[in-house]
Amino acid sequence: MSRRAAAAALLTSIFWGPAAWAQNGSTGFPDKPVRIVVPFAPGAGTDAMGRLMAQKLGEVMGGSFVVENRTGASGAIGTQYVAQQAADGYTLLLVASPFTTVAASLPNAGYDPIKSFTPVGMIASGPLVWATNHQTGISTMQELVAYAKQKPGVLNYGSAGAGGVNHLVLELLKAKTGTFITHIPYRGVAPAALDMVSGQVQLVTGTIPALLPLVKDGRIKPLAVTSAKRSSAMPDVPSMAEAGFKGFDVLNYFALAAPAGTPAAVIDKLNTALNKVVQLPEVQARFKLDAVEATPGTPLAQAKFIEADYRAWRDVVQTQNLKIE
Repeated sequence: MSRRAAAAALLTSIFWGPAAWAQNGSTGFPDKPVRIVVPFAPGAGTDAMGRLMAQKLGEVMGGSFVVENRTGASGAIGTQYVAQQAADGYTLLLVASPFTTVAASLPNAGYDPIKSFTPVGMIASGPLVWATNHQTGISTMQELVAYAKQKPGVLNYGSAGAGGVNHLVLELLKAKTGTFITHIPYRGVAPAALDMVSGQVQLVTGTIPALLPLVKDGRIKPLAVTSAKRSSAMPDVPSMAEAGFKGFDVLNYFALAAPAGTPAAVIDKLNTALNKVVQLPEVQARFKLDAVEATPGTPLAQAKFIEADYRAWRDVVQTQNLKIE
């Protein structure tokens, strides 16, 4: 299976220009506050991205954009809520990787990532990083896989929660290498990483900003980033392709979406503003700190990316016969 090849191609070939949407229903938009629902708790990386987009969209569009946190069920609660709101552009969803991984892994997620929403546009994306503690003596992904084959089930992997991208990236590795590594779900990457430092688990993936302090302190060792190319935030850490795993390309992404049926002209107006926002110098500087890259483009490009991502993760869930409640 060529992991997300279509999605990766879309991210590198996204084009500029107004979408060919019917121009109706956007006169005066926005003339009242627009809510951006973040389906995770305040203070998390997704929340910070939502607040940055709310601030800058308000500045670019001359309106009021406010963040509303609706948490629970690995993001499914807030996502379901947005899908049920009026399709008028005044309630948006801050989309992140669990949008597709949860829908692919939970039989009762309560929403369809393809049918329940109208894409607004991509914001940014970046890889996760594989890391281990020094007690394992493992220095590369090849050594990790060899160890896992020699000692099935001995290695423990801490994820940010069952069904999330941190969990499914492990299942993808297991499916590609025929290994068995024990999955232990946590309530976030931070507690999993701390347990890795102490030796309770031996392997974790997380965003680069989440794990970089522990790397710099010398408490954990990065093995590879989950993308097909290196990250400028960790230039000395190999990509998965360089580590010997071609076709392995997993990105943590952010986007905006509206309830299905939102007028095309409203979507077009939001997309135009979003594309301006992600290229602002101050936003680009923030993205660099977060180890992500801007991915401006059309609603159609986002739709194709989401569909490819969702179907790829659903294949992993089926291949691994995952049962997540």
